[in-house]
Amino acid sequence: MALEATDSNFEEQIIKSDKPALVDFWAEWCGPCRMISPIVAELAGELEGKAIISKLNVDENPEVCAKYGIRNIPTILFFKDGEVVDKQVGATQKNVLLDKLNALM
Repeated sequence: MALEATDSNFEEQIIKSDKPALVDFWAEWCGPCRMISPIVAELAGELEGKAIISKLNVDENPEVCAKYGIRNIPTILFFKDGEVVDKQVGATQKNVLLDKLNALM
């Protein structure tokens, strides 16, 4: 299962992590977000221990969203060594996300 990122734990969970991280910015009311949610959950199971897979609810965590300029959802940011290194806006296929993560490992 994907971890839940929040304004309060984002730095500890994502920025300070020694593993690459995928953060799915989503909202309950977002149809495309619901489409990729099972894909993110699958990746969390498959990559446990290798990468951080996390979801951040944009309605509940405005600080992180503002910091990274999240204006459209779903947006997926990829982090390595505390920096954004890649981005995916909109729903996509699992292999696209997996390829981007594999490039960071």
